[in-house]
Amino acid sequence: MGALKGRDLLSLADLTSDELQEVLHLAAQLKAGTVNLKCQKILGLLFYKASTRTRVSFSAAMYQLGGQVLDLNPSVTQVSRGEPIADTARVLDRYLDILAIRTFAQRDLETFANYAKIPIINALSDLEHPCQVLADLQTMQESFGSLNGLTLTYVGDGNNVAHSLMLGCAMAGVNVRVASPPNYQPLETIVERATAIADGRTEVIVTIDPVAAAKGAHVLYTDVWASMGQEDLAESRIPIFQPYQVNEALLEHADKEAIVLHCLPAHREEEITNAVIEGPQSRVWDQAENRMHAQKALLATLLGAE
Repeated sequence: MGALKGRDLLSLADLTSDELQEVLHLAAQLKAGTVNLKCQKILGLLFYKASTRTRVSFSAAMYQLGGQVLDLNPSVTQVSRGEPIADTARVLDRYLDILAIRTFAQRDLETFANYAKIPIINALSDLEHPCQVLADLQTMQESFGSLNGLTLTYVGDGNNVAHSLMLGCAMAGVNVRVASPPNYQPLETIVERATAIADGRTEVIVTIDPVAAAKGAHVLYTDVWASMGQEDLAESRIPIFQPYQVNEALLEHADKEAIVLHCLPAHREEEITNAVIEGPQSRVWDQAENRMHAQKALLATLLGAE
């Protein structure tokens, strides 16, 4: 894992397929307690967006590694008063060992990475959510024993989670289908990149038909219909996305052993029904727990923990 030490993770595509598998393997070992790594470093969390799972899981992971966490709330730091990102990045670079950023624009992450020598982690941007998908893949591997040949179907808004799922699944040997309404589908640049990564070994499909996408799928996945920053659009999106609800009828089309995932928070009875998220095929709570294990593996790897 030494090849990852000191690197940034702004996109899942920053990893090779082998590196992705190594991070997932380490995450499983850390969860099982078969390895015990220590890393007395300082993690900074600079979050411009609200967070429960990402904030707590990163903090818990770093504390368990023996490190410290600084919560750099933008509202009480100079970034809220317009300090340039380049200046903030160069200062934090001299205080911290690693920095996780939750923000809107992907270009802000790229600016931080350009001006700071420490590793920068994308803890969510409008373009991608790579750390979420590390946990998703770990959960799938736990459920099925192997990722090879699985089919994941994502139903809903073609957002940052959909983007990272497409890239991560293509890298991990998982077929990925995304069913979204017209005008709400993933960015074509991400579709093209995922297709190139898959290189014919697995399928990358984007469709408007949720039933066709769900047929035979091993994993049925959804997210909220209006992401953070789009709350004013939530009501208007409901009739558009209603046919894409993950409910018991849609689950019937998936493989009989299929599992259901949701990155949370969930708007129950909107993108997913209460019966499904609380049902026997739901792995949502394992998925949430795995945020901590996957991110602990990522932190340990980027920091070179021993």
